[in-house]
Amino acid sequence: MLKVILSGGGTAGHVNPALAISEIIKDSHPDAKFLYVGTPNGLECDLVKKAGMDFAPMNVAGFQRKPSFNNLKRNITAANYLLHSGKRSREILNSFKPDLVIGTGGYVCGPIVRMAAKMGIKTVIHEQNAFPGVTTKLLAKSVDKVMLTVEKAKDYIPQKEKCVVTGLPVRSGFLKGRLPKAEAKRALGFDDGLCILSTGGSLGAGRINETVADLLAWYCENGVKVNHIHSYGKNGRGSFAAMLASNGVKLDEHPNFMVKEYIDNMPVCMEAADLIISRCGAGALTEIEAVGCGSILVPSPIVAENHQYHNGMVLQNAGAAILIEQKDLTSKWLIDTVSELISNPSRLESLSERAAALYITDTPARIADVITAFLSPEGRHGF
Repeated sequence: MLKVILSGGGTAGHVNPALAISEIIKDSHPDAKFLYVGTPNGLECDLVKKAGMDFAPMNVAGFQRKPSFNNLKRNITAANYLLHSGKRSREILNSFKPDLVIGTGGYVCGPIVRMAAKMGIKTVIHEQNAFPGVTTKLLAKSVDKVMLTVEKAKDYIPQKEKCVVTGLPVRSGFLKGRLPKAEAKRALGFDDGLCILSTGGSLGAGRINETVADLLAWYCENGVKVNHIHSYGKNGRGSFAAMLASNGVKLDEHPNFMVKEYIDNMPVCMEAADLIISRCGAGALTEIEAVGCGSILVPSPIVAENHQYHNGMVLQNAGAAILIEQKDLTSKWLIDTVSELISNPSRLESLSERAAALYITDTPARIADVITAFLSPEGRHGF
């Protein structure tokens, strides 16, 4: 029986790829046994347990760079965790006896992957972003393979001989039961007119909410017929409705506007969209490529190492998106840009075609190839 340890945490962007990789492994090894290593209070604990996978807790925390009393206390805690992480990692590895250990980013995967490599167990990491995180850069020195979402990430990893561009696995809803664009629009109750989807993620993004509220008002004031789906997120509760009210926008008078806190049928909404306004998380961008949709990208300015900007620039440089930094995003800019794209459908079509061209269609096969290389008798670890 194949035994695999997965580890990654901090955000869903690290956890979901690990869960997707487990599904890829199950396709060829249905009896494979998995153990997920993560922090006991992190997002990964809930997501992994919901997925029905065994979970082994390990306390790990990142070090804070800005000097302050609170950060000093946090760093003391992080140092204490780090001091004990080696022993905990060895305990987990000796107990579970994995054939392979896979890390998908976040501080938590560092100790377990590093210890596995030290013990001679085969190790692989997957980097989601165009600008690799600190954990990936450190682990690349000792792991057997580094799987990358985009070619650009190779520029920042000295161990290029270990790198394989696999792409990022997307959730199953984007691969199974795909709907043609016109059918997706009808499923949402829209006509065949232009459809725009805007979102700042599950938490929402204040600047995106503000500018989209003004964009909806512009449609109404100028008689512009657009089907528009907007997710304002948790942080937009109450405030987004107030923005619309101050602009005189009454949602019950506009059946072509779909406004929600959270979109639970995102695959259908993305398939219906002719233009997507979004942050630049690696998962979101891969899904935009998967549905082949042009986009306006607003990278979050408060993420580690500004990685969303680097992610978005991959699409902009390929002519697949229009990127604007949050500090430069205004309602006028957004209205002018959307207006130009509405009046110039050939440009919007070009953005969409180039987005589709970026999508790596055989990501599962590429990941499976990397994993399979370690599953020969001589490649598996013997305890």
